[in-house]
Amino acid sequence: MKKISLLLCITVVSVFCYRLGAQSEVMAWGNLTGIRVDGQLMEFESSLRVVEKGWNSLTATGKERQRPKYDREGDKQTVNTEIRGIKFTEIVEECGKGCALIRVNVSSEKDTIVEGVFLCFDLPGVLYSEANLHFTGGSGISKISKASISPLNNNKPLKVRSKGFIVESAKRKIEVVFGSTASVILRKENNDNSTQVYIELLGSKIRKGSKAQNTFSVKASGEIDNSLAEIVLHADRPGRKFDGLGGNFRLQNPKTDPPVIDYCLKNLRVAWGRVEMPWNFWHPDENVNPIEAAKAGKLNPRVDAAMKMAQRLTAVGIPVIISAWSAPNWAILGDPRDAFRLRSKGIYGYQLNPEKTEKIYRSIGDYAEYLKNFYGVEAVAFSFNESDLGINVRHTGEEHAEFIKGLGAHMASRELKTKLLLGDNSDATTFDFIIPAMNDPETHKYLLAVSFHSWRGCDDETLKKWAGAAQKLNLPLLVAEGSTDAAAWNYPEIFSEQTFAFYEINLYTRILAICQPLSILQWQLTADYSVLTGQGVFGTTGPLKPTQRFWNLKQLASTPEDAFAVPLSCNKNLVNCAAFGNLSRSEYAIHMVNNGAECKAIVRGIPEGVTSFNIYVTDKEKDMLKTGQAKVINGTVEFTLDAAAFVSLISTP
Repeated sequence: MKKISLLLCITVVSVFCYRLGAQSEVMAWGNLTGIRVDGQLMEFESSLRVVEKGWNSLTATGKERQRPKYDREGDKQTVNTEIRGIKFTEIVEECGKGCALIRVNVSSEKDTIVEGVFLCFDLPGVLYSEANLHFTGGSGISKISKASISPLNNNKPLKVRSKGFIVESAKRKIEVVFGSTASVILRKENNDNSTQVYIELLGSKIRKGSKAQNTFSVKASGEIDNSLAEIVLHADRPGRKFDGLGGNFRLQNPKTDPPVIDYCLKNLRVAWGRVEMPWNFWHPDENVNPIEAAKAGKLNPRVDAAMKMAQRLTAVGIPVIISAWSAPNWAILGDPRDAFRLRSKGIYGYQLNPEKTEKIYRSIGDYAEYLKNFYGVEAVAFSFNESDLGINVRHTGEEHAEFIKGLGAHMASRELKTKLLLGDNSDATTFDFIIPAMNDPETHKYLLAVSFHSWRGCDDETLKKWAGAAQKLNLPLLVAEGSTDAAAWNYPEIFSEQTFAFYEINLYTRILAICQPLSILQWQLTADYSVLTGQGVFGTTGPLKPTQRFWNLKQLASTPEDAFAVPLSCNKNLVNCAAFGNLSRSEYAIHMVNNGAECKAIVRGIPEGVTSFNIYVTDKEKDMLKTGQAKVINGTVEFTLDAAAFVSLISTP
């Protein structure tokens, strides 16, 4: 018994130490975005780079730029990736408070001449513009002011030999120690006053089979901001309605999808649903009436499964959007394989055949009618998935507007209530795609909502454009696919990482505050991009188990029903907030993502009728844990914001 107790004690202490030490923010493509110290992110960004001769161009590791593989084993994170025939293995391990050890192995698959292969540290100007940079254990210059580095010298940048460097500003310090001496190059490449520190891994003349390796100990420290977070609600100016969290239910894995869907629908309040319309399986033969074929028992099993998914959601009161990814061969120009084989040239998807326009409308209308008549589902909206990009139907903005008018009129002529989504864009950056339809009043009567996907480009200014479009058209806004990394299916272990979960909920909170959407529909609530592990999901074993991402979603989904956005202000940039309330029932939720260290917080402007809040926290250690209750005194509540955590105040009955 004593041996068992001792073993248990050692295990608990080991796990606790691991969690305390898990501070490095490692992206799945190999970049470090900083190291957290007491929850405070000491920001920098590392990347692996191959630079062309003369510094004319470079290729760096980054989101959706390569096809990396990511793995974690204990406190060791490994990324394998390739840039232009240069293979990299990068291993990142924790080595104490504020410290990370980076091991980089490089090998070449071919002969090549370049400027060099590097590990690069990008030091943000907002933190380090006035910093001094010291070189250690090398030859040549030992100290230089970052302010003296000029972009005019980028083609012939400063180069020294060193065993490390220290960069220190008033509030931050980063110390990097190399395992072996290396050439270091300094450049200023952007307009934000940031500085790039290049550490050479391989030189300019590289032979096939060339190899190199080095280690880099990175120590980050600086000022910890524990200052008070002050949040002020403006409940007298309620905004747009928020139905709650939604989900995508595109079926792709017959074995692993069902248990994940069951778990999510049982344990989450899902307010909106989006399912696939497998159009190419619904109507493969142009000359065969798809409704008659279905009635004759020839309905494709994939279509039946998609319709049953829509039926299941409808049965519990969830409105359903149907979206088509692929079109039948007869409905497109060219070969359906063009959707994939031309992507290397930047061409995605295929165009619809304009000579088949009326048949296309009728075919989609037939699907909506059959779904209604035989499954009891009247879809609230239809869209082509990401037709701005071509996944897989591709439209121009003008074609999108014409399609909305054409299909919208066809649906109306059949007395179907199914409308269309404006956009359903692949990301926020392609806003201009919806402008032709916005500016055409004839489209407006056929629109249900404005829609985009949150994979890319969600800076504040771009998000404000989408919010403005919805307000201008007096339509709700839907984020029809919510998450942060469209390529993450290539490295699914990242879904269980604290950093991935934290970035995702931080993005959602910002979108909720800026855009006031009707819903954010998680991609997905199936085994694809799953918020669960186990039972075969991406090869994981054991019983189904919720990840931190699931608990983030459950906490967000605990927002009261029939709530409206409550405008607010916060004095602290590191804290992102969104609030919702139902005035008639005195039910409120205040969601906060603290991107920094633990701090005291105070919320003012709480409406009368609210007497107290339950406090819930999700982070790397807490799974929507109720950590206490805070009483409201004179419209004010005080509490503690946990470090690097998602914190929600949910009003008590």
